[in-house]
Amino acid sequence: MNELSELRGLRADTLLPDTDRLAAPRARLNAAFRQETRPERAACPRRRMILVGAATAGALAMTAGIVATLPEDSTRPSARKGPQVLSAGASADALELAAATVEKQDATEPGPKQWVYEKSTMLFQGKPQSSEEWTRWDGTGHANLPGIPPAGDISDFDPDELQVWYGPNQEEKWRKEGYDDRSQRQFYRFLATLPSDPDRMMKRIREDAIGSIQGETRAQRDWREIDVLYRSVLIPPHVQAGLFRALAKIPGARVATGVKDSLGRAAIGVSVTYAEKTPAGWHGKLEIFFDPESYAYLGKTWDDGEMVSARAAWGVVNKPGARP
Repeated sequence: MNELSELRGLRADTLLPDTDRLAAPRARLNAAFRQETRPERAACPRRRMILVGAATAGALAMTAGIVATLPEDSTRPSARKGPQVLSAGASADALELAAATVEKQDATEPGPKQWVYEKSTMLFQGKPQSSEEWTRWDGTGHANLPGIPPAGDISDFDPDELQVWYGPNQEEKWRKEGYDDRSQRQFYRFLATLPSDPDRMMKRIREDAIGSIQGETRAQRDWREIDVLYRSVLIPPHVQAGLFRALAKIPGARVATGVKDSLGRAAIGVSVTYAEKTPAGWHGKLEIFFDPESYAYLGKTWDDGEMVSARAAWGVVNKPGARP
């Protein structure tokens, strides 16, 4: 099942995002597109209307499309049709448009016995490895395919058999002992407490999420924190919006349009480039991909594309082994 296509088909009767909130970033972004895609000729380009959709990440909610205006000439051979890296100003406006769209979504927290499903693909030096995981919302269960071989004799091990584990609820223990490991429910509820303002949000995240690394700059730390947060399948809409706005504040962050992710899906990319290795060990271009219509997280590349992580499918299901 194509989750994004199905979500787009469901959004017809949902409410439009607030026009006043979207008008300013949309106008600035349109102006930037006119400037950055204008062919070198005196004639003014005609204009066309395109529909930019907006559906939820994590298959929780959806919102209707917004209308953005792009130059007519952007579809002609004389204009750029492939990947295009936007200027700093246009990148900020593109990220504000994404933020203003996703924050209008609704979200419903799964029930304690429901499971969060994620199918992911890792590519290391061109070799893909796919896996599926189911995590029970209250933290008492986990399942995965392919299975993980046990220690010792593996003569009867079948990697294609769904492995399911159940255990006691560890949430209270994790909370008291300050473990970084949290159930999906705990992590979602932590995110739900964050302020929507990107500066205040990132301050809380730096205080309460992963630890600092000696020598790391604030911008490097913020990128690393955001990268970790996107590992969560379900993120409250106001936090999704805050993350887009936080990305816009990172020096050197740029949006690229007309790109494809590692699975060949149309995407927009947000990237930073480190000429020298950071204290966290990152070097070269790091890029996070989002669906260009829904702004759902699709995956990332790092080490100049040598390492890739893609989220192929996701959603909420009622039992391990089920798929959205």
